[in-house]
Amino acid sequence: MAILVELKDPRVSDVTVTYVEVSPDMRQAKVHVSIMGDETKQQLALRGLESAAGFLQTKVAKRIDTRYTPRLAFVLDLGVKRSIEISQILQEVLPPTADPETNPPATAPDDEPAPE
Repeated sequence: MAILVELKDPRVSDVTVTYVEVSPDMRQAKVHVSIMGDETKQQLALRGLESAAGFLQTKVAKRIDTRYTPRLAFVLDLGVKRSIEISQILQEVLPPTADPETNPPATAPDDEPAPE
């Protein structure tokens, strides 16, 4: 929430924390983030997060009661971006699926003659 609400850095926008890896000794934490936008925007947002790491570590220190506060390292998570790219490729390659509302299935003609 601190990244979303409390950071005032204009470089840090459209950032989602996907998961966090904490070392067994609680001294290091890799914060995996997904950033919407092109590569330039992603790199700017990562630099903004790195410059705000001290502020965010202070926030973490206030929330957890441990001997050490983990040092935060931010890592770009490309999983979401890659899954969107794969989905777009599959939509181009696979044949379109029939939508039952727009393309009703063909029905066989009735064997009974039409009333006159």
